[in-house]
Amino acid sequence: MVDPVDAAELLIALVRENEDIANHGDGCDEAALAVVEDQLGRPLPPSYRRLIEEFGTWDLAGQEFLGVYRGEAPGGAVLGSGVETLVARAQYGLPADLVITALDGAGGLVVLDAAAPWGRGEYPVLGWTPGTTGRDLPRLADDFGNYALWASRRAVARRRGLAPSDL
Repeated sequence: MVDPVDAAELLIALVRENEDIANHGDGCDEAALAVVEDQLGRPLPPSYRRLIEEFGTWDLAGQEFLGVYRGEAPGGAVLGSGVETLVARAQYGLPADLVITALDGAGGLVVLDAAAPWGRGEYPVLGWTPGTTGRDLPRLADDFGNYALWASRRAVARRRGLAPSDL
């Protein structure tokens, strides 16, 4: 495992090296990030923040991550992780200390556990399925930067016919 923000920087480089199989925005400003952190009642971890600052929202080889971006409607509402988290809390009982970062492709969600911060403000990454109660959730990674880098490398390797270790 590398430092979470360093992992985010490695992921940024991976996206840039694979633009032909990547989709991303142009980044996100501090004002939009502040709106989301206010909505959620907590700061976003540094590794997730760094990726949002760079791309806003992104996917690489089909591995999609919710970020933060302005909508195209008048007023430019802030969309992405914050809105999806609030909707899931209201409609599906997502616990208040979990923050959605991605869909897992199997009906579940990849979430940050803001109840268990560690180090420099990073949160563990867990898997959550709508309707799940209790706190016995699968731990996917210690932090978002390393999780997103691992998942993205896996997706690129599959798309390119490589082993993840080749990336």
